[in-house]
Amino acid sequence: MSNVARDPHRASAPRHDPLADSRPADAPDLDVFLTGTVFFDIVFIGLDDAPKQGTEVWASGMGSSPGGVANLAVACARLGMRTGLAATFGEDLYGDYCRQTLGIQEGVDLTHSRYVTGWHSPVTVSMVYERDRAMVTHGHQPEALSQLVAQPPRARSCFVDLAADRQEWVEGVASSGGLVFADLGWDPEDRWDIARLRESLQGCHAFSPNALEAMSYTRTDTPEAALEVLADLVPLAVVTNGGEGALAFDKSSGRPVHAPAVPVDALDPTGAGDVFVAGLMVGTLAEWPLEHSLRLANLGAALSVRHFGGALASPGWGDIALWYRDTGSKDPGLAGEYEFLDTVLPDDAVPEVSRAIATLGFRAGR
Repeated sequence: MSNVARDPHRASAPRHDPLADSRPADAPDLDVFLTGTVFFDIVFIGLDDAPKQGTEVWASGMGSSPGGVANLAVACARLGMRTGLAATFGEDLYGDYCRQTLGIQEGVDLTHSRYVTGWHSPVTVSMVYERDRAMVTHGHQPEALSQLVAQPPRARSCFVDLAADRQEWVEGVASSGGLVFADLGWDPEDRWDIARLRESLQGCHAFSPNALEAMSYTRTDTPEAALEVLADLVPLAVVTNGGEGALAFDKSSGRPVHAPAVPVDALDPTGAGDVFVAGLMVGTLAEWPLEHSLRLANLGAALSVRHFGGALASPGWGDIALWYRDTGSKDPGLAGEYEFLDTVLPDDAVPEVSRAIATLGFRAGR
């Protein structure tokens, strides 16, 4: 049976809602609440190599898109989660574009976001070559960011980046029953302090580092060994391992789970980790078996790298349905693993999602 959520003040088109049947009657208005910095991203693809000093390199493709925390916000919204975002937007065309894309096109609730007078949007230029990327960013941290969430909204979940100081609103979400999903990137000081990590994860439900980060923090030699250590720190420990898929341990089931990666032709890895987290959140809130949550997370990340542009590369349920119809259900190696999608996918057509294009937009009538 098809479940479609629509709010004419927030979304430009109906969205499939996989959480409709599992959302309690007294559930908060938001499934997930996020904070962070929104960047204006410009992505160049089709480069044979990185630009060298004194040379000019032409790219075969280019796209512009909101970036930063917008990657996770769009990924969550496109998977049907009622998504709220607290962010600052510059008083410039980039800021207008990012806010309109998130709030109007993608249906993200921006009640706790605001424009900042005299502040310009941070910009990132990403150059993709050899299936990797190099980035150049310019921006200034707005003073208002820490003041956006004096009183957090009720939400079923939130995401925190443990690399930054933990904000007080996170405790508010957790104390009201919300699940805290956390991640922590590369340690530039090369300390890999497991004691600090343990403290930072207090009250968190899930932690999902990549394999290299997990092994570095746990002083182990394999992702499996790292997972064993991390399983003592949070109820749901997840280790992503690129082409090898993802490993996870859920204390409620008491056993490790492995989900293989989904093979695709990769174009741009930007935002794939955020799409993975969004899929993990959806499956967790829907109370799916852990195997299904991991498989959706892997699939979403795989489908996202086929496009470029970070946030706007995120798949919608229409993309997932198309993949399952044309590939997943016909491939003997995938059909059994993704058979659960038969009960999740919408019965009717879902509108296509927007992708990154090489400009902010075109004038009407052109």
